[in-house]
Amino acid sequence: MDITREFVLEKEGITPEQKAFFDEFGFIHFKNYLTPEQIQNALNAVADIEKEWINASVEKINGIPIKYGKDENGTSIVQRFAFSSLESEYLHNLLQDQRLQNLKDFLGNGSRIAETEKDGLVINHYVNTGESNFTKLGWHTDGLRDLFTQFKLNPMLNVGIYLDDSPKEKGSLRIIPGTHNKGLPDMLFRKKYFVDNTEDPDEFIVEASAGDLTVHSGRLW
Repeated sequence: MDITREFVLEKEGITPEQKAFFDEFGFIHFKNYLTPEQIQNALNAVADIEKEWINASVEKINGIPIKYGKDENGTSIVQRFAFSSLESEYLHNLLQDQRLQNLKDFLGNGSRIAETEKDGLVINHYVNTGESNFTKLGWHTDGLRDLFTQFKLNPMLNVGIYLDDSPKEKGSLRIIPGTHNKGLPDMLFRKKYFVDNTEDPDEFIVEASAGDLTVHSGRLW
């Protein structure tokens, strides 16, 4: 199976081919999920939340700290938003899209979109400047948090919707395909969590464009 394959997410649901791809590699890349108009509307919604939080000096949302930083011009920005869809009707409505709901088929019965759980809809704003608090993110799996907070490993997906281009030069998502099937010891000890950001010989770089959607398993490095 060609790991560079990209797909289109339709309202009719996940296809057997898409499910087989995800099961083998632990991730999948859908092109042009959002239209240019939807991207701009989402950016406007994020800007409104950011302005409100900065003006009000908001430190936490539902107990989750808000990560602030500076952009390349030294202007204060929010670099990690939590529970964003609870702050914006537009972002909330985006989560109701049937195509997004269909992604639950990758997990099976009982799965849900965690809009009000964990950190809710998270928006990350990566800026690589001297005053940025969000530059290089080390290797990790997303499922480890459940293991230490709930003492069990729940199946989960990380769904990313891109509002700008993410080429390799800007710091694309790096994954190690197939590691979601390697078992618990590999998930716990394959790398030093968040500290190790060196290149891996087996890594695959996901270069996404604005409007694309990616999905990866919570057990995937």
